Amino acid sequence: MPIARTSDAEIFYESFGDTGLPTVLLVAGLGGQLTNWDEGFCRSLASTGLRVIRFDNRDVGLSTMFDDRPLDLSAALTDALAGLDIEVPYTLSDMAGDVVGLLDHLEVDQAHLAGVSMGGMIAQTAAVEHPHRVRSLISIMSCTGNRSVGQPTPEAIEVLFERSPSNRDGAVDAALRAHRIIGSPDYFDEEEIRIRAAAAFDRSFNPDGIGRQLAAIYAAGNRSDQLAGITLPTLVIHGAKDTLVDVSGGCHTAETIPGATLMIVDDMGHDLARPLWERLIGAIAEHIHKAESASIQ
Repeated sequence: MPIARTSDAEIFYESFGDTGLPTVLLVAGLGGQLTNWDEGFCRSLASTGLRVIRFDNRDVGLSTMFDDRPLDLSAALTDALAGLDIEVPYTLSDMAGDVVGLLDHLEVDQAHLAGVSMGGMIAQTAAVEHPHRVRSLISIMSCTGNRSVGQPTPEAIEVLFERSPSNRDGAVDAALRAHRIIGSPDYFDEEEIRIRAAAAFDRSFNPDGIGRQLAAIYAAGNRSDQLAGITLPTLVIHGAKDTLVDVSGGCHTAETIPGATLMIVDDMGHDLARPLWERLIGAIAEHIHKAESASIQ
């Protein structure tokens, strides 16, 4: 199995495209396995002249699970919302460190980072803390951690904190409920969601890991001051119909990072629906190749 060993984790990854091409790492969101970046999406992106890497974040998929690190999630979130510092099993900085460890394993000096939701937060953190390893940043359906923007609707909050399913059928039903609330409403595809959710359950199922990832998000706080120092080429993509991370979160991200380009997708929710692929892949590829050209000059 393709495994990268980082400071305290083993990260499972898959690669598409030739090794000599510019590399883009695709960083998944909360609880999302690498399969959330659909293989067809990855191959289409690679066909634009890129090496595409997708991987399982720690605590999901086939990467290291941290079940030996206890967490009282309810207490941690209560303290975080009260403005208190919280102790968590690991941080977004640790997850950004996994990104750097994966690059070390791949022997890639610099890569373009594209992250969705929590993955956008991880990519942002890597750009702040390891700027010499990041060629450009693509932050998708994410935010800065400033709680005055990017807030979910009440219905989306209910989905986020829904009790974890205990079996395969429950996982499929939960995925359907979530997509009806947070997905792109014009492109709800029940059959595809069922197939993907069942396959994800069969590949790996670790709801406690999602709780630890969520705690890392809340522990990170507001990154705005740090993001204001980013000088990397940055593309911010956000859906106008996102109910989990309101579009104001993407707008604030673009406003905060100097020179960032903002792309609002009118018919996009909090997912990468198949009818959106052509536009998203085109924008990501254009941004990366532009950044590559600028770095050569």
